Amino acid sequence: MNKKNHRITSSHIGSFAMNLIVWLGGVLMLLPFLWMVSSSFKTTEEIFQPATFFPKGLSMFNYQQLFHTWPFSRWILNSLFAALLTTVVALFITSLAGFAFAKYRFKGKQKLFTGLLLSTMIPFPILVVPLFVIISRLGLTNSIISLVLPFIAPPIGIFLMNQYAEYVPNALLDSARIDGAGELRIFFQIALPIMKPGLASLGIITFINSWNNFLWPLIAIRKEIAMTLPIGMANMLTGVSAGSAPPYGPAMAASTLVCIPTVAIFLAVQKYYIKGLTAGAVK
Repeated sequence: MNKKNHRITSSHIGSFAMNLIVWLGGVLMLLPFLWMVSSSFKTTEEIFQPATFFPKGLSMFNYQQLFHTWPFSRWILNSLFAALLTTVVALFITSLAGFAFAKYRFKGKQKLFTGLLLSTMIPFPILVVPLFVIISRLGLTNSIISLVLPFIAPPIGIFLMNQYAEYVPNALLDSARIDGAGELRIFFQIALPIMKPGLASLGIITFINSWNNFLWPLIAIRKEIAMTLPIGMANMLTGVSAGSAPPYGPAMAASTLVCIPTVAIFLAVQKYYIKGLTAGAVK
C-alpha cells in the first residue's frame, strides 16, 4: 500500500508541476499582448515610463487619433476582404484538387502531384518579381484582386486536403454513384462534410497568412487608400516627418484592433481546428 500511495503521490506531483509550467508559459506569452492592450490607452510619454504596466486612465484618445489621422477603417476593410476572399477561394480550389488527387485516376497524376510537392520548396521571394510582372501587365496593381490571385491555390493546401480526402470511404462514393448522384453532388454532400476538420485547419492558416501578409502587399500596393493593415501600420511609423515623435500610442491601438479578427475566428472554429490537427497527426 505504501508503494501504491507513493506512486499516486508522485503522479499528482508530476501533474501539478506540468500544469504549473504550462500556466507560467501561458502567462509569459500573454504578457506582451496585455502590455500592448494597456499601452493602447496610454500617452506616448506614459508608454516609456518604467514600471507602469497599467494606464493611469482609460483614455480613448489613441483610438480616436488612429481613425481621424489615417484611413484605418479602409485598411481594415481591405485586409478583411482580401483575407476572406483568399480563404474562401483557396478552400474551394484546394479541396477540389485534393479530392481529385485522392479519388480519381488520370494520366500524369503522380508526376503532377510530385511536381506540386516540389514547388513548396521554392521560397516566395523568388516568385515576387515574375508575379509582379504578371500582375502589372494585367493592370491589377493597387487592387484587392492582386492580393488574392497569387494565393488561391497553395500547393501545401492541396497536399493537406489530399490527406483528408483519403479518409472518405470509396464504398460510400460508389454507393452514391449507384444511386445516380453526380460527381459534384458527391463532392459537396458526401466528401466535403467528412473533410470539414481539414477545411477548418486550412481556413485558419490561410486567413491568418493573408491577414498578416506584408511582403506581397508592400510590392503590389502603392496607394495609401488601397493599403492593407500591415502596410498601413508600417507607414504610420515610417511616414513621420522629421522632428516629430513616432505615434506609438496609435500604433499600439492599431495592433490591438488587428488581433481581434484572428482571435475571434480561431475561437469560433477552435473545435474543428484541434480535431483537424489531431486527425492529421494520426494520419
